[in-house]
Formats: sequence, C-alpha cells, structure tokens
Amino acid sequence: MDLTITDNTGLKSQISYLKSEMASLYINFNGEVVEAQSKLLTVANRAFKYGDGLFESMRLMKGQLKFADLHADRLQRSMKALKIDGYSQMDNWFLKEKAEQLAARNGIKHGRLRLTVYRDAEGLYAPTQNKMGYCLEIQHMDEPRYFLNDKGLIMDIFTEIPKPVNLLSNIKTCNSLPFVMAGLFKSQNRLDDVFIVNQHGNLCEAGSSNIFVWYKNNLYTPALSEGCVEGVMRQVVIKLAQENGIPFTEAQINPDILYEADEVFLTNASRGIQWVMGFGVKRYFNQLSKGLIGELNKL
Repeated sequence: MDLTITDNTGLKSQISYLKSEMASLYINFNGEVVEAQSKLLTVANRAFKYGDGLFESMRLMKGQLKFADLHADRLQRSMKALKIDGYSQMDNWFLKEKAEQLAARNGIKHGRLRLTVYRDAEGLYAPTQNKMGYCLEIQHMDEPRYFLNDKGLIMDIFTEIPKPVNLLSNIKTCNSLPFVMAGLFKSQNRLDDVFIVNQHGNLCEAGSSNIFVWYKNNLYTPALSEGCVEGVMRQVVIKLAQENGIPFTEAQINPDILYEADEVFLTNASRGIQWVMGFGVKRYFNQLSKGLIGELNKL
C-alpha cells in the first residue's frame, strides 16, 4: 500500500497524539504523581462512603489553566462551607501549578481537568478530623479553544428527582446521585441533555451545566437562590453580557418559558457554551450564543 505524506507537521502532531493516547495517563494524588490505574483508596475513604467531598471541573488550553482565579475562589468558599481544612492552600497559584505540571507529565496541551477534594478522616457520619485530601485528573481534548456545537442539543425536563434548595445546592459536591439518575433518564430517552428543576418546580440547571434563556430581548438564568451550581462559566457569561450591553436578569424561572423562548444555551467550564436546538416541538435559534462564544474566545 502506498502512503503519500503531504503535511509533515500534521503527521508529527498525529503521532504525538497517538502516543499520548497509548501511554498510561498520570494523576496527582495528594501531591504525588502516579499512574491513573493505581489502587489508592481504601473502603474507609469518606468520599466513597458518604460522598464527603466536592470537585472542580476545569479546562486547559495551550498548556494553561483557564479562569484559575474563579475556580480557586469557588473551591475555597466551597471547602470552607463544608468545613474541610486547608482551603487557603487551594489558591489560583496552586491550581495553575498542579494542573500545568500534570498536563506536561501527560504530554497534553488541551484537556479537561477534574480536581476532587475529600475529607481525609475516619469516623462514621461525624468525622474524626477535617484534613483535606485531593486527586487531580486530566483527559485529552482536541480543541485549542471553545467551539459552539454544530448540531444543537435536544433536551427534555427531568422531574423524577427535583433538586433541593439548601446551603449545599450551589456547591459541586461528590453526592451526585440525582445527576446520575438524570443521566440515566437522558440515555434512556436518547436526549443530549436534560433540564433539572428544583423542589419548587422552577428551572435550576442542566445535567452538568448552567442554563441561560433568551426571552423577549432579555437574557435570564436561574438565580443562585434557586439551587443551581455556582458555575465558573456562568460567572464569565454574566460578565460578558454586562460588558456587551445585553439586558440580563438572574431570576426564578418557570419551565413554561421554554415554550416561548427564542434561544436557550448551556454553559460549563469544560465546553464553554452549547446551544439548545429543541425542547419537544419547540425549536430555538443560536445567534446570541454564537456572539457570546466569540467574545469568550477573545478572553
């Protein structure tokens, strides 16, 4: 079989990518870089037993952690709320250093990171101490910037397990069973994502994202008091809307607005902005989301 090589740079890039895919990925477990397949947790781990911890999803582009200051701020406030010691250590310098070191160790320039922080202690429901433990993982991604999805998402509302509104609602805790059930509902109904409602029946968030709705020339998103996760990309998009003169409101949102809205999109730190094409028979545009993702990439 003849093989003609026309782009040596592209070939080198592909070979590098294949090598990184074949090689064992490494993780950072409490400051030690080890192979991802290493057996590290015991049955006494509190994140395993009780969901006693939280996590932070982040994005690496061109070898650099994006929005490190916002992630550090949310992480520190969340650890403080859960009374896990060591939150002052988790500043933006720490996140950038650990993320970029791990990316270099894995030969990854663009990727998705997950930092899990747990209470490293014994005990039953009441822990014996509040010491911090953590694990940082990374997955390769192809994209060097945020891209708007070509095909819009098809979604429906998941109502079986409403999200409670309380002190923990805005935190990305390790207790994620409602989102697991929502994910099963999504798969069983062949959806791209689902809208999640809170205990009052109002829109809260999506399966792994915050929600924005463009309705009558105003951009709406559920207020934090509605129980949604305080997403980093949510903060970024709110700021972009304010800087670009887009009328914006954090509100209590009845799901019926989905039948009347002109545009709906989702946001998270990993994917940026993803536009929704359909809800039932309703179809949406993506003009605003296109403009916002352009502004996002300028950052």
